[in-house]
Amino acid sequence: AVLETNKGAAIDAVRQQVSADAAIFVGDDVTDEDAFAVMRGPDMSVKVGEGESAADYRVGNPDDVARLLAVLVQFRKLWVEGSGAELIERHSMLSNLQTVAMVQPDARLTWMCHPRADSPSLFAQLLGGPSAGYFSVQPADGRNPLGQRYIGDTMVLETSWPGATVTDFLNLFGDHPSAQQAVEAPGQSILVRIIDGRGAMRIEFAPRLDFGRAPTCMVVTDVGVEVVGSAERLHLHTTGIDWSIVEDGVHQTAVAEITLTGEPVALIMSLGSERERSPFSVHDDAWVAYSKTVQHWNAWSRQLELPEIAPAHVLRSALILKSLCHAPSGAIIAAGTTSLPEVIGGIRNWDYRMCWPRDAAMAAATLVSLGATGEAEAFLDWLAARVHQLGGPEQLRPVYPIVGDDYVPEAVIAALSGYRGSRPVRIGNAAEHQVQMDVFGPVVDLIDRLVAAGGELTDERWWLVEQMAEGVARRWHEPDHGIWEERRPVRHHVHSKVMCWQTLDRAIRVGDVTGRVVPAEWSVLRGHIEMDVLAKGWDVELGVYTIAYGDPELDAAVLHLALSGLMKPDDPRFIATVARIDQSLRRGPVVYRYLLDDGLPGVEGGFHLCTSWLIQAYLMMGRRTEAELLFERLLELTGPTGLLSEQYDPLGRTALGNHPQAYSHLGLIDAALALSDRKGVRFRS
Repeated sequence: AVLETNKGAAIDAVRQQVSADAAIFVGDDVTDEDAFAVMRGPDMSVKVGEGESAADYRVGNPDDVARLLAVLVQFRKLWVEGSGAELIERHSMLSNLQTVAMVQPDARLTWMCHPRADSPSLFAQLLGGPSAGYFSVQPADGRNPLGQRYIGDTMVLETSWPGATVTDFLNLFGDHPSAQQAVEAPGQSILVRIIDGRGAMRIEFAPRLDFGRAPTCMVVTDVGVEVVGSAERLHLHTTGIDWSIVEDGVHQTAVAEITLTGEPVALIMSLGSERERSPFSVHDDAWVAYSKTVQHWNAWSRQLELPEIAPAHVLRSALILKSLCHAPSGAIIAAGTTSLPEVIGGIRNWDYRMCWPRDAAMAAATLVSLGATGEAEAFLDWLAARVHQLGGPEQLRPVYPIVGDDYVPEAVIAALSGYRGSRPVRIGNAAEHQVQMDVFGPVVDLIDRLVAAGGELTDERWWLVEQMAEGVARRWHEPDHGIWEERRPVRHHVHSKVMCWQTLDRAIRVGDVTGRVVPAEWSVLRGHIEMDVLAKGWDVELGVYTIAYGDPELDAAVLHLALSGLMKPDDPRFIATVARIDQSLRRGPVVYRYLLDDGLPGVEGGFHLCTSWLIQAYLMMGRRTEAELLFERLLELTGPTGLLSEQYDPLGRTALGNHPQAYSHLGLIDAALALSDRKGVRFRS
């Protein structure tokens, strides 16, 4: 049968494929009228030459088309490069273990969601410019800050200018006497900002509800400013500040200028709180919250067993992993943001504010390696609750919301222009519908590490081990989408098979160490998977292990052939594979996960986690000097306050992807531990 189509249908198909909000079509042929006919809203249609047309605009000849395109390119360049967006790596994060906030080097808060990190945003300048919401505190004369740092071993942030400082934190305690009570009664987001020093300071409070899609109206009260008309009470508590309300389209912004005289001024923004504050209590409430929050973070940090190599970077990375934990549920999110681009100006923009069981298990395992086990135990409880809702363990989804088992459908927030013009801005993630067979391995590896660290193997956790092994037994032989969640047909990914092997290997070891009954078929299946992947994953012509059976592309994830313990690091086949990855996927300080055509436009950056894997592979092969040099270059890519995004572009010399990224920080820690001889390869049982 012949499928009839036309240029109008093609435009609609492309529009849907790339989630475009507007289209431009230029044509001179009668068949172009089909495309002109489907133009709508902000679209632009241009007829070239004479004749009747449904196009909105007309140019004379092809030379005019060239000039038109040149103008559009220039406008696009000015929009992307001149948007005023701060570099991704220069953002710092705040956390109360329920939600997170992002702060620029000038103390402008540009991202925060409520009540959880995966909720709609309250401030979203990061992805939509000032009109999407921000909260700024800075000198009235606009001078540049001197610097920004975290105070001690905490997530309390200090920004300084000559003669002035702003101290920011999300209150871990809310309105409760203890952090545990805040966990048991979640839903409060309390941001504290303490301004100290001398001189004139300007405050602009511009929340924008629901990604800026809901009008934000305010009134001045005797204790600050209150947002009215929202489902929850949002109040900025202050003392002795004269506020003005400024109109900004359908929104309002509260503005004030204050003169510091050496006495601190406190701002407390609260959501989900019914507590009434008096003008006299704001200052004391802020300092009590500051003292308790600092003590809590310091107490958590003191339990860590830091390596000899890069202890300060490891500590900051551990604090970031802890900050990505959702204490009330036990979930661990992949990153604090959505839609920070993997290609500036492109469409590779994904929502990472949810919990991937694989990523979370890896993050928790890294914290266990540092002596922190509470996060692993909480996550395993969260995961067990998810598995109990399934018809079988093989139905475990790649990604879940922070709370509950609902699906997280992918959608576009058209109201936001994207970071430096990188559209669309997405919420939710379509990867939840994929098949990812590698998820089981990191979960059982986490339980293995927890047991080795002295953690209890409860009946529930052993049941979870059994469920993961059962999931492998039922589906290991199937193709999947793999760890990188390629949006293309499924394949037999080598890394996924290795993780299936790892599931059984760790399950056997956990059972043997704890005296549980280990089914004999686990050992048999482990051996069968090993033979399968070693034989079918090897590309005879290239002389290396590749991304999938029968596919010639390289994949940094196959380094897990030895990192998992399936292969010995001195195996000639592994040595050859590392050499090819080093040659083809490494670019200066970073290692790309792959260079294949994954069906999306643009070329992403190098992946920090893959850099960590190569460092560990170097060490296993006795190439310590190379490992040390690459690790030093990885450390150089951390931001001013020690944070790492997902990727780095070695050509543009800029960070890419969501920020901060759990993968990147767990990779940094794992590499430092390996360099410190604190984390050896765990060979088979």
